[in-house]
Amino acid sequence: MIFEKIKNIIAEQLSLDENEIKLESTFTDDLGVDSLEIFEIVMSLEDEFGIEIPNEDIEEMKKVEDIVKYINSKTK
Repeated sequence: MIFEKIKNIIAEQLSLDENEIKLESTFTDDLGVDSLEIFEIVMSLEDEFGIEIPNEDIEEMKKVEDIVKYINSKTK
């Protein structure tokens, strides 16, 4: 459920097909995300899930799976 929401947000922000986004997708290598795009994605995720993600945590997130795990840990 959370992965589906995250996938939708990433696809919308990057104008990608949701099927291109996998748990193991890396932001820079697989999805071609630059630093500005990652912050736009994070802002959308913060709005969607009602959480705040500090910059130092964002820097640790290399894969889609990292964001899913992070949001899972913050929304339980």
